[in-house]
Amino acid sequence: MRRRTFLTGSLIGAAAVAVPLDTLLAPAAPAATPAPVTSLAELQSAIDRAVAGDRIVVADGTYTVPPGGALTVTDRKGTAGAPITIVSASRGGAVLRGERSFVFRDSDYVTLSGFAFRQSETLAIPADSTGIRLTRNDFQLADEPGLDWVLVEGDDAKVDRNRFHDRTTQGIFLVVDGPGTTAVAQRLHVFKNHFARHGYTGANGGESIRLGVSSRALSGAHAIVEYNLFERCDGDPEAISVKSSDNTVRHNTIRDSQGGIVLRHGNRTTVEGNYLLGGKEGIRLYGNDHLVVNNHLAGLTGRALVIGSGTTRDHTDGETTEQRRGNDACDRAVILHNTLRGNKSSLSGESREHEPRDVVVADNLLVGDAGSLVALGRTTGFTWQGNILWGAAADGTLPAAGYTRVDPRLLADADGIHRLAADSPAIGAATFTGVPVPEDIDGHPRGTTRDIGADEYAATAPLRRPLTPADVGPNAS
Repeated sequence: MRRRTFLTGSLIGAAAVAVPLDTLLAPAAPAATPAPVTSLAELQSAIDRAVAGDRIVVADGTYTVPPGGALTVTDRKGTAGAPITIVSASRGGAVLRGERSFVFRDSDYVTLSGFAFRQSETLAIPADSTGIRLTRNDFQLADEPGLDWVLVEGDDAKVDRNRFHDRTTQGIFLVVDGPGTTAVAQRLHVFKNHFARHGYTGANGGESIRLGVSSRALSGAHAIVEYNLFERCDGDPEAISVKSSDNTVRHNTIRDSQGGIVLRHGNRTTVEGNYLLGGKEGIRLYGNDHLVVNNHLAGLTGRALVIGSGTTRDHTDGETTEQRRGNDACDRAVILHNTLRGNKSSLSGESREHEPRDVVVADNLLVGDAGSLVALGRTTGFTWQGNILWGAAADGTLPAAGYTRVDPRLLADADGIHRLAADSPAIGAATFTGVPVPEDIDGHPRGTTRDIGADEYAATAPLRRPLTPADVGPNAS
């Protein structure tokens, strides 16, 4: 697909003139460096003319959209292989202020890159627009109660390498909804973003990411949230709140945050290879058929891993709004190869009417010196297998079998993560084979004989470690 870059000038209306043959046959001169657009009017004009493959560059500077106005992207049709790209000349160099920035209508495969967004209204990707991408932007919208900063309702959106930061009020950085009342946006990919410093002190409503909402819980979103860093995300007990089905949350780092990863509504979500370090909440599960594997939870002052009970056994179609808001008991989850170390509460439950059922808790490593390592309420049909417990904390509400109390021999690495020593009894001791686990949290292959906990012992350096600000955000690779 031919690519065009819009200039500040235009060739429209130029007169046609006769050109000598020798001129036509002469070698083409090198193309001039295109000049970026320098005003909102030029930018809107370039957007209105854009076709698949076009690239519109916006000069660095501050652009204030007038009250009631917006940059409208209407009926613009890029393709997956040739998107329409609207990009700041330098990352963060084009600052957009005013009530609204870009408003999408019936547009596909448009990319916004490198802007500093400073609006007082939500940036929305509507259900009639597919393949919209937000990449390498800086989001710090108005610090107003109830303002959600980015809303995704359209399918196949990408939100990557952005920075969301600094707010003190109720509202969510990134919300995923969908058309109608029960559907949810499909195949969203959220990766390599930096979420930081949300200081709202209310009870809830300040998530960093909310995937769905109660009425959409039974709809499969098939979203992937991976390689994101969350720091001081204190706006809600749920930094990542999942309220839809069939999602993957993997390889994220949540550090020094009140919020954790909560599968609040929905079924069949995988939580894999995440680090939750030095904050409060860990991972909390409701709904059915989840897989929680290879996660490392350390130094949490709240509950590290909660197998939730419910006000209902299962959510169903046709529930009232109030019924859907209730908790769905956790059934048939597989909790496998996780490391829980030095948390105030390691593995716990709740006391609602419907107890969790038929959950597998296998090959996990629980180490702690306070309270009880396991504090579950009533359960039914649990499978306990191959777990290691250690530390001064009491065993708690465990069955007579399914675990060993032995020192797992953990050594602190340079990144602060405790991994298995070469003589650890956890090496080769895993016993559960019901779920394939090809690699560990570090990216090392598990092999046919697996180790207990999130770490598979290896003499080589980890391929993945806890994320730092250098790994995410607008300048990430």
